[in-house]
Amino acid sequence: MDIFVRDADRLRYGFAHASLRTILSGLTGTAPDALRFARSSCPGCGGPHGRPVLSTQATEFSLSYSRDMVLVAVASEPIGVDVEPTPEPEVAEELARILHPAERAEIEAAPPHGRPVAFARLWARKEAYLKGLGTGLGREVAADDVRGDLPGWRLTDLPVGTGYAAALAVACPVPRLIRVHRSVPV
Repeated sequence: MDIFVRDADRLRYGFAHASLRTILSGLTGTAPDALRFARSSCPGCGGPHGRPVLSTQATEFSLSYSRDMVLVAVASEPIGVDVEPTPEPEVAEELARILHPAERAEIEAAPPHGRPVAFARLWARKEAYLKGLGTGLGREVAADDVRGDLPGWRLTDLPVGTGYAAALAVACPVPRLIRVHRSVPV
């Protein structure tokens, strides 16, 4: 049974995962088709549905894609990356209600036409952080204020262009240089 309704979604998924395998292959010296993936233990419940990991390597990675944007992040520490399209105003308004109170206040302080962009920025930061933790949206969305760095984590907005917001979260106690490499569009 095919899990994708639209061919474009199937192609996007295939491109994103092929890109991930190609990047990890180059970094680990393992052929793309020989890479084996597993799931780490969930930090919330201990179940086998935590972050995706390489079975035989200590390399940490994260993958995110949306529409025509694919991001892959790799580090020696836990890492999360996320890219989000800027939502319609009513979607941003509805979803902002579940965020941390300080995040909601930042969105509400933005001019009405800027609120969807403000929401997308915070949501990308939140998802990157939650991916890095390994909990994903299984953790209470309002639990953490991601407007800045969090203890033990560096959160960085990524420049991806109009119509998107993207962020990177890296588990590291001190600021680090973050390099962004551009690739081909999807």
